[in-house]
Amino acid sequence: MNKVLGVIGCGWLGLPLAKKLVEQGFRVKGTTTSKEKMSVLSKLGIEPYWVQISETEILGDILDFLEGVDTLVVNIPPKLRGKGPKENYVRKIGLLSTAIESSSVREVLFVSSTSVYGDDQGEVDEETIPEPTSEAGKQLLATEELLKENTLFKMTVVRFAGLIGPDRHPITMLSGRTDLSGGNAPVNLIHLDDCIGIITSIIQKNEWGQIINGVYPVHPTKESYYTQKALEKGLNPPGYAKKILENPKKITSCSLFITKYYRFSTAI
Repeated sequence: MNKVLGVIGCGWLGLPLAKKLVEQGFRVKGTTTSKEKMSVLSKLGIEPYWVQISETEILGDILDFLEGVDTLVVNIPPKLRGKGPKENYVRKIGLLSTAIESSSVREVLFVSSTSVYGDDQGEVDEETIPEPTSEAGKQLLATEELLKENTLFKMTVVRFAGLIGPDRHPITMLSGRTDLSGGNAPVNLIHLDDCIGIITSIIQKNEWGQIINGVYPVHPTKESYYTQKALEKGLNPPGYAKKILENPKKITSCSLFITKYYRFSTAI
């Protein structure tokens, strides 16, 4: 394969994604904000670059990183949680978009989130007009629009639901908690394996110009699901209040790519 791929953000999702792309025969360039991690990328066959993007500047070798890249995966989640300063994520990705304009990149895959849909929107799919309620959802939606307006590259947005994997599962935080709300609400989750599977399939099949919801198509209630997961892991199950949510959010997909072509590999 002659195509050169770039992965901005080789973290929990980006690193195994870049590793998989290398295994599939692509030349892959990847960024990290940790200089100590560059050797990890290199050992996996990923060409490492130290790049740090803020809302005011891009530090590191961004131009060298982008040189020769045909398809770019942008996988930088907004830093809007915790006690630290909140960032202007739209401005941050705007700086990156400007850098992309003067590069060889012609295809961009933007990793977004189903948080662009509001908690009270009920059942939603890609044709639903998002009404985000969280700050992260609002900034992600604005960033999607910013990138879609750029005519210098094709773009596909993948909105992933809650991410789970071998070392990451909500039950570890929920275990033993009581009086939680939304026990009747459906879970909206996706395993790391399928995140990687969806992204690599989009690149291989040239599925550009789309919005795709990445979510496992089975939605048990939170109460039944997390009770079962707690038992499987030997943890105390969480307790839920009896109050019923009238219109809980359920993420689905009407994308032909998801409904006809992609086959999920790992159950939640």
